[in-house]
Amino acid sequence: MAESKVAKSGAAAAKAKPESRLAMVRRARRINRELAEVYPYAHPELDFRNPFELLVATVLSAQTTDLRVNQTTPALFAAYPTPEDMAAAVPEELEEIIRPTGFFRAKARSLMGLSAALRDRFDGEVPGRLEDLVTLPGVGRKTANVVLGNAFGVPGITVDTHFGRLVRRFKWTEQEDPEKVEAEICEIFPKSEWTMLSHRVVFHGRRICHARKPACGACPIAPLCPAYGEGETDPEKARKLLKYEKGGQPGQRLSPPADYPGLPAAPLGAATR
Repeated sequence: MAESKVAKSGAAAAKAKPESRLAMVRRARRINRELAEVYPYAHPELDFRNPFELLVATVLSAQTTDLRVNQTTPALFAAYPTPEDMAAAVPEELEEIIRPTGFFRAKARSLMGLSAALRDRFDGEVPGRLEDLVTLPGVGRKTANVVLGNAFGVPGITVDTHFGRLVRRFKWTEQEDPEKVEAEICEIFPKSEWTMLSHRVVFHGRRICHARKPACGACPIAPLCPAYGEGETDPEKARKLLKYEKGGQPGQRLSPPADYPGLPAAPLGAATR
């Protein structure tokens, strides 16, 4: 099939001459607006009911999928519902519960350490300041921003692998270091957009703009993307690459928000749909 003329012209224009800073900012903000229309239901894809659960789930999500974390945390929080409970856990028992998430020994040390710090230094409550959160074992700036943005309503950019990959494809930044990426993206968008921008970009990266084979031919923002053509441009072939609700498959959360248009994920050990 013929490629989209609009996508072709957009990609060609991006390659024809250097883009000014002002033009890039305008294009970036338009991409954000269009992603907001594509993913009005964008949300954190970790199941949680309170700041402590989100903090723990985010620590567990390192080098594994949100789905695997969501399948693991029901048993974890049933056994250790509070920081005090988790700080007093028998390490081997905690390790066994979180084993499916990988790197379970290191993660267990972090969970017990941060839980003890919450108990001893913060009266058992998750602090709502970045400078406090990053003092907790296993908690870096990315994790802190996830918790602040989604549990406390404090705007922040979350630079995970999907976010970093896409903002470089979009030519919003050339930085590789997550903190430098965060700083440059923060300069492009108003603070009020930071948290939702993070969700929209990550949603797009997981569903359409994949690392190895982006579904360019099925991408709604193709005309605005300088990287158009790096992936499959044939619309029919591209549609077969779509994932999660865009591909008619379950999402990553066992308990997704009410406005999520896809299917909930299956519990750990359940047959896949």
